[in-house]
Amino acid sequence: MELPQIPLAERLRPQNLDEYLGQDHLIGKGAILRKAIESGNIPSMILWGPPGVGKTTLAHIISEQLNRPFYTLSAISSGVKDVRAVISKAQQSANHAILFIDEIHRFSKSQQDSLLGAVEKGIVTLIGATTENPSFEVISPLLSRCQVYILKAFEKDNLITLLDKAKNYLEEKYNIALKIKETDALLRISGGDARKLLNAIELIINASPAEKSIVIDNKSTTAVIQENLAMYDKGGEMHYDVISAFIKSLRGSDPNASVYWLARMVAAGEDPKFIARRMLILASEDIGNANPNAILLANACFD
Repeated sequence: MELPQIPLAERLRPQNLDEYLGQDHLIGKGAILRKAIESGNIPSMILWGPPGVGKTTLAHIISEQLNRPFYTLSAISSGVKDVRAVISKAQQSANHAILFIDEIHRFSKSQQDSLLGAVEKGIVTLIGATTENPSFEVISPLLSRCQVYILKAFEKDNLITLLDKAKNYLEEKYNIALKIKETDALLRISGGDARKLLNAIELIINASPAEKSIVIDNKSTTAVIQENLAMYDKGGEMHYDVISAFIKSLRGSDPNASVYWLARMVAAGEDPKFIARRMLILASEDIGNANPNAILLANACFD
């Protein structure tokens, strides 16, 4: 059968701390962040961790539990004007508002500067989410006003729990018999990312639209996922994840990995100029004077 357009990851998003999976060092009973949330007195914070580990979900749960006005901005599409508009709205609110900024590492220095006064005065409680080390990507004055919490990739036990939850939900909601015979391929594909895991299950189910009984094993999982490897959102997270993996492979002098990530982008229809620009940046910033010929080579490639 074919599932609705709303992604499974969105439909299974936890609604409270007890439903929240993983991050026991922060959210487990008696853990530091859980105690702050339960006391109703949270600091401004940066949630740092890989994709699909619950940063956005945690921000939503915090706002629901504290019953505060909640504003959200994406650093990819928002600017200083948007930040000021939210701060202006927050000033009108009697209750301390929460401002959640996804991909905060993509904010420029001036955009981050525009947050300082509001965070300092407590007009907003900032929750920033980032996949990059905030020590390098967030300006020092803002970082000094925030607590940094590190979120970890999901452990195997967490992913198995999530699989069971997805199985029960799909069987009950859509009246299908779903048998998960083997999990190795699913867990390997997810790489500790809950969103990837649930997306993989959706792809497998959508690949068998007429069937009411579906068996998921390593062979069927690998076959379906390989067919969809070229699915690639050029405006979204995977766009940045794959180019980042490509650059890191080049930086680490791993030719096989570099060619793999490059092939993924080319097969998915990525703009070659985007790839060439990132290679120019790499040659300039990461190699620089260690080998001045690198920038000439990258520029020749771009031309």
